[in-house]
Amino acid sequence: MTAPQWTISIDAGGTFTDAIARSSAGVIREAKVASTPEDPSLGLRNAVAALEQQGVLLPDVALVCHGTTVATNATLTGALGRAALVTTAGFRDVLGYRQQNRPDVYSLMPRRPAELIPRVLRFEIDQRHDSAGRELAPVDREQLDEIIAELREAKPEAIAVSFLFSYLNDAHEREVGDALRGAFPGTPVTLSSEVAREFREYPRTATTAINAALRPIVEAYLGRAGAALAASGVGSPLLVMQSNGGCVPAERAGADAHRLVLSGPAGGVAGLAALAESLDEPNLISLDMGGTSTDVCLLRGGAIPFTTVQEVQDHTLLAPTVDIHTIGAGGGSIARIDRAGSLKVGPASAKAVPGPACYGRGGVEPTISDAHVVLGTLGAGELAGGLVIDRDLAEAAVRRIAEPLSMSVEEGAEAILAIGLAHMVRAVRKVSVERGLDAREFSLVPFGGAGPLHAGLILRHMALKQAIIPLRPGLFAADGLLVAGLKLDSSQTVLAEADPERIPEISAWFDATAADASEQLLRDGVGEDRVVFAASADCRYRGQGFELNIPLDGWDDAELLRLPERFHAMHEERYGHSNAAEPVEIVTVRLTTTGEIDRTRERVAPVPRRDLTPEAVVGHRDVLLPGYGRTRTAVIERSALAAGTEFEGPAIIQQMDATSVILPEQRVRVASTLDLIVTEPTRDEADR
Repeated sequence: MTAPQWTISIDAGGTFTDAIARSSAGVIREAKVASTPEDPSLGLRNAVAALEQQGVLLPDVALVCHGTTVATNATLTGALGRAALVTTAGFRDVLGYRQQNRPDVYSLMPRRPAELIPRVLRFEIDQRHDSAGRELAPVDREQLDEIIAELREAKPEAIAVSFLFSYLNDAHEREVGDALRGAFPGTPVTLSSEVAREFREYPRTATTAINAALRPIVEAYLGRAGAALAASGVGSPLLVMQSNGGCVPAERAGADAHRLVLSGPAGGVAGLAALAESLDEPNLISLDMGGTSTDVCLLRGGAIPFTTVQEVQDHTLLAPTVDIHTIGAGGGSIARIDRAGSLKVGPASAKAVPGPACYGRGGVEPTISDAHVVLGTLGAGELAGGLVIDRDLAEAAVRRIAEPLSMSVEEGAEAILAIGLAHMVRAVRKVSVERGLDAREFSLVPFGGAGPLHAGLILRHMALKQAIIPLRPGLFAADGLLVAGLKLDSSQTVLAEADPERIPEISAWFDATAADASEQLLRDGVGEDRVVFAASADCRYRGQGFELNIPLDGWDDAELLRLPERFHAMHEERYGHSNAAEPVEIVTVRLTTTGEIDRTRERVAPVPRRDLTPEAVVGHRDVLLPGYGRTRTAVIERSALAAGTEFEGPAIIQQMDATSVILPEQRVRVASTLDLIVTEPTRDEADR
């Protein structure tokens, strides 16, 4: 008998590093260890060691998937590598002028956004193509030699190259790139034509600069992560989650470092799509709440929403990204009193170190987690990762804001939770009600370590259809990494009207790109029958400044000629009007190639109803529930809940990776998949 093969997925968050291992024999092992912000690869190694202690044979691991916040944190904090830029003569200051947008239009003291690359490290060179990609002037080799000499003096950690109209003709970029790679063999060199073959000068140059500045950091981290796994005895391939909700082999991830900026949250959305299919619930809103932030994403019809442009610290990044709305409200969000005497919560966070005061690791500022401890919704005792909750420390922290506001400690805790909850409700409204969608048609899926703590409260505030608390909410994002598959994104700006003369040229681009992407995935080990394509085109009316992305069923000439018809319909749906007589321009064509991983989630099935067993109730405690005062509440061990079990709140459901709070009158049903379905009473039941 052959030994079972294991797959491991590891999601490194701000407070915890979550890991889940699945064997080919159906065995599942879980681990949750404290994150190590000083070097996340240490947390990775600790998580693998925790799995090994539970019986996972590391030499039998066939695949490791990893979601990381290394690129996210480097971009948000500005701790990027020291990069240089080589650009077309006359365009040195594109990164300074940006798009001439002011982030704070009405500020009397506007701040100037930080420049990705300082002006002293931006170099100009004579060369030129026109707007059709035709060469107007060759690369000045003498200037290139001078720039190389200046770069030797400057000693940048990475070099970016971005030339005018190189998305149409990249010959000059490749010529300069070859010279720079030959002169600086140990320095990453990024060409704009390799990372963003799209028009608009600032976004393309900014994307190239961000990629170059991230590469030294991301490549160094992935090297340490690979070494840590190898030292632990894991010799399998390492896949890294990208912002687009798909994975890429680690050896290629560094070169596309800008595609990892939302690596961590994307795993949760991939898991959300699998959950939607499993439960036959196509309309879902995720609430991924960790220690530092909360990520909200809306699935409509089971489809993951994507955007092709993201704003990161006032910089524009061209990379297909899961459309996630993020707020600075997590379990570690710090409560403070501002200069006007008002209570504020977030976005500052206690992070992993020292963490909330209740963790007993030196934190003194009050956080949302401390408020839950004071209210009793988060009980004293041991958490994952060896953390022990200390109620006295939580009360001392909350007292720091309660006394100046003439509140009791419990009133202060209620105030902290109310403000944090308002942030979460506003985030859910932003992706649903504010987009014209009826929240009653959507189910809330709270996950992350702190998400289920707020499930009942948000369900009641928003009048959503129901809340679905996954089986492993604290490990949900990590588990989602394994269902994502490998993904490659390709794009090309064409700026062509949708007429029969240009359509064959566009169709040929799709053919060539699909062949290249398919070949790459086959080299990555994906079976030919597991390669799936998704084509689309960004279109607009001639003269418009923004585009709509139109999905395609294929890319033959007949399908592409239907683009204007589809664009008119989508324009009507989005904006309430369209003009069928106006010419439609195809701006950028896109192709996403996915190598699917063969892992299906159990589908929901009917199960007979059963009552809550006495063995599942492990105790009772007094909990201060918002709107109900102090309430005697049952504490339920989730692992003891069998499929079909139904009961009514109030209840605290505890498990290794999360705690769920159920309000009075809310009903809980355990699905056949062991996910918890939480509903509000019907109007008739409420009246009774």
